[in-house]
Amino acid sequence: MAYIIGLVVVVLFFLVLNYFTEFTRSQKITISAILFSIILMAIMFNTYSEDKSQHTLDVAMKFNQGKTIKCNGIDVNSSFYELSTGTYTFIGKENTPNYGKMISASTCE
Repeated sequence: MAYIIGLVVVVLFFLVLNYFTEFTRSQKITISAILFSIILMAIMFNTYSEDKSQHTLDVAMKFNQGKTIKCNGIDVNSSFYELSTGTYTFIGKENTPNYGKMISASTCE
């Protein structure tokens, strides 16, 4: 829905730019190219953020299912680590060799 509203705003901007300004053709093209670049970068950033978030959620789901996950060459499982859901960080359990170690879920495979 947000993309549709954004598209309508962009179309309205181009209509105003075309009919109600005194810019030359080259100035309109330059303004349009800059706006298009900004919009394209915003879409790319949004896609990247969604992919990274989904990856982190997938890792947390695997951990909660009892599977062993590789994080920076370290095997992470529920026997030795707990998952902090607020920060999606694996924290070593007390009385284990990994006590006190913290591993971010975003670094896992």
